[in-house]
Amino acid sequence: MTTRIAIAGAAGRMGKVLIEATHKNSDASLAGAIVRPTSTLINVDAGEFGGVGKLNVKIVGDIAQAINQFDVLIDFSSPEATLSNIKICAAHNKPIVIGTTGFSDLEKAELLSYQNKIPLLLSANFSTGVNLCFKLLDIAARVLGDEYDVEVYEAHHRHKVDSPSGTAMRMGEVLANALDRDLKQVAVYGREGQIGPRPRDTIGFATVRGGDVVGDHTIMFLADGERVEITHKASSRLAFANGAVRAAIWLQQQKSGLFDMQDVLGLK
Repeated sequence: MTTRIAIAGAAGRMGKVLIEATHKNSDASLAGAIVRPTSTLINVDAGEFGGVGKLNVKIVGDIAQAINQFDVLIDFSSPEATLSNIKICAAHNKPIVIGTTGFSDLEKAELLSYQNKIPLLLSANFSTGVNLCFKLLDIAARVLGDEYDVEVYEAHHRHKVDSPSGTAMRMGEVLANALDRDLKQVAVYGREGQIGPRPRDTIGFATVRGGDVVGDHTIMFLADGERVEITHKASSRLAFANGAVRAAIWLQQQKSGLFDMQDVLGLK
């Protein structure tokens, strides 16, 4: 069975790659592409915009115009747009895959309230490699324990608007969970001046923005005499887009609930 996929945030960097990934997946078809209501791309053929040729799927400025045409929505837009889209998806019993980042605690709580109505898959990162890293970080943190200092480094392109990245924050959550710490209490976002000795339970975050870096993440476990590093480097957004399409195909078969890529990959 072919999964009909619509993409919200189709005009963005990820949106264009998602069009390509959906078209190339033999188990999926592109059924909708949604952009801001003020976008100049409205009525443009989504396939031509995505570089895969004409697909006779017109880009629209309102999800309501495509709601009856797709099985699953993939949303890489903005927190405000995603919250609007999920409300409509819930009303029409449409599963949704969310890659949007930058939600406030209040916005995330509202988002999660829909898990009892529709299948909802929320992930900070859709690449298979990154999700394997989440699993490895959990194992490493539990084995190395409190004797190792933990630091998270991430680098992205100059256009990324949130910091630290959603992936870095998820890595921090995995680490804090494994180490039985409250990330809100122990996270340190950058250091400057006479800060004094490093508290042992700190989880530090360092952020770099520049150029066209797709996404680099390195987690360091540092102790006297040795250091363990787990690194993932993305060279193409297709790594994320292919994972999101895989997630959408998987999600179509699920009942209501909250899922992530660990469920899709069988890593739980």
